[in-house]
Parts: sequence; C-alpha cells; structure tokens
Amino acid sequence: MAVITKKLKLAGSKGEKELEGLFDSGATYSCIERRLAKSLGILERIPIPLEFETAEKKRKIGAKERVSLDFYLDGYRFSDEFMVIPDLSEDVIIGTATMQKWRFKLDFEHEEVIIDPRVTRLRLL
Repeated sequence: MAVITKKLKLAGSKGEKELEGLFDSGATYSCIERRLAKSLGILERIPIPLEFETAEKKRKIGAKERVSLDFYLDGYRFSDEFMVIPDLSEDVIIGTATMQKWRFKLDFEHEEVIIDPRVTRLRLL
C-alpha cells in the first residue's frame, strides 16, 4: 500500500471545498469524512451497510451512507460516489475503484497522479 497527497476541489449539490486528498492504493473505495460530506452534498443511505477492514488488526469501520461528488484535479473534472465514514482520519481518500474508473496511474517515485486526458472527454454514442 502506498499513498500520494494532492490538492483537490470537491463539489456537490450543496457546495464545494478545496483540500488535500489522499490517493490510496490500499483503499478499495473512495471515502469522505461525514461532516465534510454533509456540507457538500445530499447523503444517500446504503441499503446494506458496508464494513471495511483497516490496517489495524481486527479493527473495522462501517459505511451506512454514500454521496455523489465531482472532484477536480489538475484542471480536469471527475465524478464518483464516496462512502461516508464518520471520524475518518483524512478528509477524503481516493480509492482504487475510482482510480481504475478514471485510469489514474500513481507515480510514487515522483509523487504524481498521472491523468490520461482521453478519459475526460464526454462521448455520446
């Protein structure tokens, strides 16, 4: 597991905020701290709550809600759903499901998130 921190702008139906986001190759889903999520968008209850393992042995955290948000990185706009986690240690974590969806590549040597501009174009077929 490795992480890279980058400046992001998060935007939802209630507002927007610039902050440092953590790109975490060890996190499956993207997650957001509950108070921040409530200030940005409308929380949606997850029909069957999710439970996640943490790096700490036998410790798990749960998500009962999710929120859809846009996020901006290096001038590009992306969107995804974020699992809402009360008292999350970071404001926002971008997980591998989001990174795979948008084809981000992490360059740990240079601490960069590599974006393929082709995936940011809107295509209607």
